[in-house]
Amino acid sequence: MKVKILKKTSNELKIEVEGIGHTICNLLQKRLLEDENVDLAGYDMPHPLASSSIIYVRTKGKAKPEVVLHNALEKTRDMNKLFGKEFEKALKKI
Repeated sequence: MKVKILKKTSNELKIEVEGIGHTICNLLQKRLLEDENVDLAGYDMPHPLASSSIIYVRTKGKAKPEVVLHNALEKTRDMNKLFGKEFEKALKKI
């Protein structure tokens, strides 16, 4: 997986990520929009046959977009771990 910074300002970050699709981008966008420091968050997949996505985040006030993105990634990772544990518990009951 490669990450390329396309735009970086004090309150904006636009990155291109190879190898991720709608599933991860949509989940990440949702986590970003839950943050009160986020003014705008979204993603784009410029071509349906290409395996790269562009993720964009714009923050409010003095919040740094890279920190907000990192926090959203951590929340997503924690949620995935919790889901995995609950799924394993459910499978043991079968």
